[in-house]
Amino acid sequence: MAKTIVVKQIGSPIRRPAKQRQTLIGLGLNKMHKTRELEDTPAVRGMVAKLPHMVVIIEEKG
Repeated sequence: MAKTIVVKQIGSPIRRPAKQRQTLIGLGLNKMHKTRELEDTPAVRGMVAKLPHMVVIIEEKG
């Protein structure tokens, strides 16, 4: 079983650079307080690290 993380969007993409909005879409997030369970890979961790003001890791599974 692969490790997963649960990511929650806590910030709005309004008035943010386009790259940050695209990163949110890449994570599968687009609305406030939405959560996604994603595979725990270096790529996903890097995307989350680029948006510390907009997303938070709620839970780590596996």
